[in-house]
Amino acid sequence: MPQAVKQIDKDFLDWAINGASGDNPEFVRRAAQSRREILTGPVIYVGTGTCGLGAGAAQTLEAVKQYIAENKIDAEIVEVGCVGLCAVEPIIDVQIPQKNRISFQLVTADKVKGILDAVFAGQTPDTRQIMGQYRSPNSTAWQGAAFIDEHPFFAPQTRWVLENCGIQNPLDLEEYIARGGYSGLNRILKTMSGEEVCQEVENSGLRGRGGGGFPTGKKWQFARVQKQEQKYLVCNADEGDPGAFMDRAVIEGDPHRLLEGMAIAAYAIGASKAYIYIRAEYPLAIERLKYAIAEAEANNLLGHDILGTGFSLKMIIKMGAGAFVCGEETALIHSIEGKRGMPRPRPPFPAVSGLFGKPTIINNVETLANLPLLIRNGSGWFSALGTAGSKGTKVFALSGKVARTGLVEVKMGTTVRDIVFNIGGGIANGKAYKATQIGGPSGGCIPEQHLDIQIDYESLKTVGAMMGSGGLVVMDEDNCMVDVAKFFMDFIQRESCGKCIPCREGTRRMLETLNRITRGRKNELPKQTLERFRSVVHLGKLGEMIRDTSLCGLGQTAPNPVLSTLRWFRHEYEAHVYDRKCPAKACTELITYVIDAGKCTGCTLCARKCPAEAVVGTVKTPHHIVTDRCIGCGACADTCRFGAIQKV
Repeated sequence: MPQAVKQIDKDFLDWAINGASGDNPEFVRRAAQSRREILTGPVIYVGTGTCGLGAGAAQTLEAVKQYIAENKIDAEIVEVGCVGLCAVEPIIDVQIPQKNRISFQLVTADKVKGILDAVFAGQTPDTRQIMGQYRSPNSTAWQGAAFIDEHPFFAPQTRWVLENCGIQNPLDLEEYIARGGYSGLNRILKTMSGEEVCQEVENSGLRGRGGGGFPTGKKWQFARVQKQEQKYLVCNADEGDPGAFMDRAVIEGDPHRLLEGMAIAAYAIGASKAYIYIRAEYPLAIERLKYAIAEAEANNLLGHDILGTGFSLKMIIKMGAGAFVCGEETALIHSIEGKRGMPRPRPPFPAVSGLFGKPTIINNVETLANLPLLIRNGSGWFSALGTAGSKGTKVFALSGKVARTGLVEVKMGTTVRDIVFNIGGGIANGKAYKATQIGGPSGGCIPEQHLDIQIDYESLKTVGAMMGSGGLVVMDEDNCMVDVAKFFMDFIQRESCGKCIPCREGTRRMLETLNRITRGRKNELPKQTLERFRSVVHLGKLGEMIRDTSLCGLGQTAPNPVLSTLRWFRHEYEAHVYDRKCPAKACTELITYVIDAGKCTGCTLCARKCPAEAVVGTVKTPHHIVTDRCIGCGACADTCRFGAIQKV
């Protein structure tokens, strides 16, 4: 990361944020250079977001540096965020003068030399390594390379929030400005009142992207009308849902978009201080945020008297300790105040009495990141996309048993089928689709018969699911839905703050019930057998009681994993309860292994690997598994070279 922030020429800054177009050839040329549409030398982009680094991008980056040093190439190396297609990282892009920027996938360190040798020789590298090339009016195309906007992962998407992620340098304010950044903030500060901004956002139909889906402009109005001098804006970047990484990627790839959105929101409600509450487990996002804030303050885009308009905004980063409950807004407020993160009853709502008892608006990263484009293009532009009650786009973190995992941004109203099978490429390894968990641990499952449901706030509720923050986990035929419910319930129970009895005790009892019905007979006492049948009868009612009586939104949605799977996969529960069988063969204690005598050669390898000494037999004769001894670990099946051992 650079040690000193860059001071941008004031004339260029004023020209860019005022939306000037073509009226000064020198500024037009400089803006094109800042966007790297005009090059004086080669540029190599390396995706070094957290997901890229996890795939080996650090080693790839070192290989790139070594290559240009050894070959004495005067090339600029730019570290960018995640472009979205996490399944093919590490990713590098190469751009040389007069040629399109071209992107390469699965570029481990050993592949760097071959790719760069070909590119610098003006030859198209192996097309199997090419993800795609970017269109540019000032450059010529690479022969034999498809365009990235035709890639099956990117083509169906509508990238508004993610438009710069993986494309621009997140540590270059000038590039963000050259792409239209901060022009929305400039517009409202100089031409609109706070009331007008609130109304514009309300007219757009933007709803909170953190889960509840409350109309953003209407929420702002509650705080704006409060007659108090001090008001606060809080960005919730806690993102504690398993399988969710949207906020992290946006901050790592485009931090100024968030900062501009926060400044717009703060002006609208009359706040002079803003907090970014972000989990400490996101060190790269925090590092890039700190630098971006320093850049913006140095160029009078944050801080005192922004752009000479009299509006001031102090931006503060508050790191959370990773408690899931702090994603709930009142618990988050307590955490910022230095207290234990626990929800409190509402009303009063935070918009009336929030942080330090003052009016406070809390929005999540995606909600705020929508604002720069919304303000720049107007509410009519924004509301033209989506469904009647859900406008704009939604970002999802697509993960699980799907061929192409990554960040996906689609217009509201897109079906689950389109995301999983068109964008995601379908189920990996030729398996059958079973369900998609949407909305995080408090969300619900979308079964196969509802794959064509539209993704919007209202439609998802009809099948017992919710939009949530945007985690989207795909499951196949090998997933046991009882086991899935148990996984999420274990997470929720451990993360419960414990303040209210329905959530604290109710989730524990639900988890105990799920543990009972996935337990094998040999590990069960006679009394426990009776408890097993009695508890499962009341599982649904217990879930409804928790939903109706818990204190906060997290507690009220805590039973959703069980209620959703019970609704759509009751047959799997019945198989576990009545037959003591797991149809997906995923619950260890309910699995029985058998040896096919026709395939067994009597090599004794399985017997030697069995930790329970459950495999018996002599050399060169078919073996047998003693069921009462078997612990279901699967070591025998993993060891067998002849496919003779099967789960039943």
